[in-house]
Amino acid sequence: MAHPGRCEPFSIRALADASGVKQGVIEKLLTGRQRTADVDDAIALAEALGVAINPLFAPPPSPDPSRPSRNTSRNE
Repeated sequence: MAHPGRCEPFSIRALADASGVKQGVIEKLLTGRQRTADVDDAIALAEALGVAINPLFAPPPSPDPSRPSRNTSRNE
């Protein structure tokens, strides 16, 4: 199998084969139905893609301004 990447996209199946992560997990991560990944799956995906793990699974650099904070008091 040719190694996808460098402008050649992975299919979900090819990424699952290359990483050993189940296709369903990859599909859920891509669609946002699953927001986190098991550490072993995250490492396997990053290695298959040839990237560091932090850009894939790090939290966003700033909070989403459209989402209310959980720490705000209702009495303010």
